[in-house]
Amino acid sequence: MDKTLARSVIGGCLWFAVSLLATTAASAQTGGEGLSPTLSAIKKAHTVRLGYRESSPPFSFLDQSGRPIGYSLELCEAIVEEIGVEVDDPNLRIDYVKVTSDDRIDAVVQNRIDLECGSTTANAERGKRVAFSPLMFVAGTKLMVPKASNVQSLTDLKGKTIVVTKGTTNEQAIQAADKKFSLGLNIAVGADHEQSYQMLVDGKADAFATDDILLSGLIARHKAQDKFRVTGDFLSYDPYGIMFRKGEPQLTAVVDRTFRKLGSNRDLVPLYNKWFTARLPTGERLNVPISLQLEEAFKAMDDSASANN
Repeated sequence: MDKTLARSVIGGCLWFAVSLLATTAASAQTGGEGLSPTLSAIKKAHTVRLGYRESSPPFSFLDQSGRPIGYSLELCEAIVEEIGVEVDDPNLRIDYVKVTSDDRIDAVVQNRIDLECGSTTANAERGKRVAFSPLMFVAGTKLMVPKASNVQSLTDLKGKTIVVTKGTTNEQAIQAADKKFSLGLNIAVGADHEQSYQMLVDGKADAFATDDILLSGLIARHKAQDKFRVTGDFLSYDPYGIMFRKGEPQLTAVVDRTFRKLGSNRDLVPLYNKWFTARLPTGERLNVPISLQLEEAFKAMDDSASANN
């Protein structure tokens, strides 16, 4: 039954992801005269505010000194460079602002941050409030369970407790599956991924559901390979993007141009490998090779002459 659900969810969400990228590209062509509100404010303050997550490795997390680092942040820093070109200020400062899964969208909408650099799924519901960059990663909801557990899929958790992180698409996916398959799940909610993980560690939940790559990142970061494993079919399709304010074609154009420059310079795959296959600055290694789907998406961002020959 999980496979049927997964195919249905993936099919619909894949259509949306393609449509979202097409919309982003179209919007990028309609930039007007002068600077958009966000770019104008950045030029005036000489500062770009980047929203980061504390516990979403390898996308956005803290190193041993408490400094925000990660794949998404490095992409955002490249966008900051392109913003500097757009506003004619090559020395823009970066202000790192902590956000959570629950407040990240409001932080963008309410102008507390300029770019959200985490592990955020681009979907139709969110697209009504915010804009997204081109595709930067593809994930999906899976389960983390203790190594000794006999749980192999969501249906094995019937009547048991599963923890999700507040404000995530995973929370919605589990609620939908619980209703569809009449599982009678006790769905607990953590404030962030670290708290959800700790609830599993403490035995307060039988499983933790979130994006597969985040589960692998948490296991690696906590060196818990001998304690937990990731299992189950995909329960959702989650295309990630950098989030920013909606309705600013000029800002959209800057974000899109950044990705196309990185694609044309062949920088996207090496950047991916830096965070997903090489050893992280915090010492662990995820060993997650790039998927064919993401590699093809990166190739589509290559505007160089050789790519079109």
